[in-house]
Amino acid sequence: MSYGLVSAAYIIAALCFIGALAGLSKQESAKRGNLFGIIGMALALVATILSPGVSGLGWILLAMVIGGAIGARLALKVEMTQMPELVAILHSFVGLAAVLVGYNSWLDHGPLSGSLLSIHLTEIFLGVFIGAVTLTGSVVAFGKLRGTIASKALMLPHRHKLNLAAVVVSVLLLIYFVSGGGTSGFALVLMTLIALAFGWHLVASIGGADMPVVISMLNSYSGWAAAAAGFMLGNDLLIVTGALVGSSGAILSYIMCKAMNRSFISVIAGGFGNDSSAASEDITGEHTEVSAEDVAEALKNAESVVITPGYGMAVAQAQYPVADITAKLRAKGVKVRFGIHPVAGRLPGHMNVLLAEAKVPYDIVLEMDEINDDFTDTDVVLVIGANDTVNPAAAEDPSSPIAGMPVLEVWNAKQVVVFKRSMNTGYAGVQNPLFFRDNTVMLFGDAKQSVEAILKSL
Repeated sequence: MSYGLVSAAYIIAALCFIGALAGLSKQESAKRGNLFGIIGMALALVATILSPGVSGLGWILLAMVIGGAIGARLALKVEMTQMPELVAILHSFVGLAAVLVGYNSWLDHGPLSGSLLSIHLTEIFLGVFIGAVTLTGSVVAFGKLRGTIASKALMLPHRHKLNLAAVVVSVLLLIYFVSGGGTSGFALVLMTLIALAFGWHLVASIGGADMPVVISMLNSYSGWAAAAAGFMLGNDLLIVTGALVGSSGAILSYIMCKAMNRSFISVIAGGFGNDSSAASEDITGEHTEVSAEDVAEALKNAESVVITPGYGMAVAQAQYPVADITAKLRAKGVKVRFGIHPVAGRLPGHMNVLLAEAKVPYDIVLEMDEINDDFTDTDVVLVIGANDTVNPAAAEDPSSPIAGMPVLEVWNAKQVVVFKRSMNTGYAGVQNPLFFRDNTVMLFGDAKQSVEAILKSL
């Protein structure tokens, strides 16, 4: 394939990636967006491996077959609830690739001199730094989401000063590395170790309540790592693709921070805003238990019902019987809608995907801002597996770790039914005073079994 055809293929692939991002912005067009992404990536791969400057095609194809087989195996095995942690670990692979490409470019960059050499060495240094931060940060995020690492924020003494020191020392090493013509492998290795520790500490210092923002931020980091690898390899499409991923991830993180009333800079700086006291964890009171039959009776007599799902619904795979209840109530003339918090689940759009999977109509799935004012006119709210996103402490307790975070104001409804396995706290580790309110009842047990029991009673 000639260089002209490769360039044309890259342009078409870049347009496909832009179309993919546009398509993924709405549920109705998400499948088309995925298709654009698949076509663009396939075209990019074919054009790259067939370009004139590529050698060792057999080894490349062998690596692609092995990697593709592993990826297909994991994709077939992974549950929807495990998708956030899968995304996190995939980000770590991008970071690792950037580190390896950086070291390879340093060891063999061809004849360069003067400003060209300085620019290339800067690209290598920055690419390795971003890749190393992404690598360990993503591994920590994976561990927190999987439960192997505590979701509570790591509070080391002078942690912000440690982060600042890591950045300052890395900048000094960059100057030393470039001014020495890249001959100092010690500077590159030392920076890599600092960046690995920096990425680990950066994410470990962020609490569970902010993990959805962290995931999208790591998505942004992986994009910039890919763009840095593109500069090192001289691959225009990799630069464009990395920039698209990096900028879209940063924009998504910013939108989520606004939705959670978090400072964008504070979150990505590693734990600013985790200093508030956890006084609300000590909240106690008397809760009222209820049976599935009682909930079914309340739904029969309701005119307006809102369902607010959370990660617990995803874990229990309860979206299908929830969709059946929705259809049955709507057939009886009950107004049923869904209220989705921006960070419901552990990944943006997680609940929307689950509900779409269960064939819940798009037009009754509303965002938090669209549904919050309607709770006062709602007869029954079903809180299925949600906790932090419906916690009134965020609005009423300034000492709460989630203080100021906009939440679904379900407590304003006439009756609230909370589906939970136990009275344990949510992912943020904060107790929920909603459970002890006079208009709240608790339905304990597996969410799917509880919903199926309600469906049977209906």
